[in-house]
Amino acid sequence: MKKNAYIPRNIESHVLKAARQSPVVVLTGLRQAGKTTLLRNLFEGKYNFVSFEDPIIRDRVLADPNLFLERLGKKVVMDEIQYVPELLPLIKMAVDRQRNKRGMFIMTGSQQFNLMKNLSETLAGRVAILNLFPFEKGERKMVGYLRKIADDTYKDFVYSSLRGNFPELVTHRNISKNIWYSSYVQTYLERDIKMIYDVGSIREFSLFLKLLAARCSQVINLSSIAHDIGVAVNTVKRWFSLLEASNVIYLLYPYYRNLGKRVMKSPKVYFMDLGLVTYLTGIETEQQLVNGPLAGALFENYCIEEVVKCIVHRGIRPNIFYLRTHNQLEIDLIIERGVELYPVEIKFTKTPVVGMANPITRFKKIFSKLNIKRGTILTLAKENYSLTNTVGVSSLDNFLSWLCRLITSSH
Repeated sequence: MKKNAYIPRNIESHVLKAARQSPVVVLTGLRQAGKTTLLRNLFEGKYNFVSFEDPIIRDRVLADPNLFLERLGKKVVMDEIQYVPELLPLIKMAVDRQRNKRGMFIMTGSQQFNLMKNLSETLAGRVAILNLFPFEKGERKMVGYLRKIADDTYKDFVYSSLRGNFPELVTHRNISKNIWYSSYVQTYLERDIKMIYDVGSIREFSLFLKLLAARCSQVINLSSIAHDIGVAVNTVKRWFSLLEASNVIYLLYPYYRNLGKRVMKSPKVYFMDLGLVTYLTGIETEQQLVNGPLAGALFENYCIEEVVKCIVHRGIRPNIFYLRTHNQLEIDLIIERGVELYPVEIKFTKTPVVGMANPITRFKKIFSKLNIKRGTILTLAKENYSLTNTVGVSSLDNFLSWLCRLITSSH
């Protein structure tokens, strides 16, 4: 493979399918996740392209939005549509005039909070929305120098932690990770969050990011974080919403159906790029990573991050949860498929022991009326094998392959 050749993305077939079924398709997600590159690979030569990051282009829209839209043609890819919400009512009218046409407008957007609000109000019933994250494990295997690394869970965990999975960092090996993330955080804070959401003090928000990174894979305690920063709880709550809407973090909510008041209700927080976590927490070496106090939490973040990307990149909304009861029973991940529940424990070890199956065994015993299927322990082990009669050990690769089959079989 050439040094910087295009790396195919698993979401591509779902983008094409959406374009065949909906008049408008929106590909949203983190900045620099590869949205524009993906759409150029799929649609260049078939669609006209326009980027609204260019302020001159935005001025033309404001001057005469009707004329601007007419001159774009019948099939258009619009990059960073959130900068020109003035176009959305006109796009709606264009779609309504040709209700049987599909794939008329393909859009990207990074600030999901405002973008989703405008789309839901203006293009309801006319738009398909898909989400793109940085490279997932299977996509990294297509990068020549990463093939053997991505096949080994431990090596891939170290790589994802110390390098990150943004396409530019993966395909340009000579780029300094620290310089890239420094620029990324500054741009994200100053241009996106500060300009669009007016978060207040950049210093306090920056501290919030660092505190949150140090708490990845933990249950959120808004009061504790607010106290540590010295801001109001409502401010922290709003910042969480902004990070979630911008796809920087993923909030895993507790499973509570039919469980009454026995479970905790606060979500756990995971970052959607592990390289950003280690940058914010100052972890720079393999020794700091695997021997430090965050090793287990970072491995859990790594596994949940890959699970979310595996599901979302196949055009499916995640139906995943965690469980923590008031009598200290905790399950790291529960995958719900219909009435079936698949419990998963995540352990940063190469030598699982039988005792690690206890939480899943207790879960099946306490909630025996639920349809709880065979449990899995995700570890650094390279092979699958049974730990008990009802719990097996799995490598992340094998687990993700199984998960992909499970979720696609029901869609």
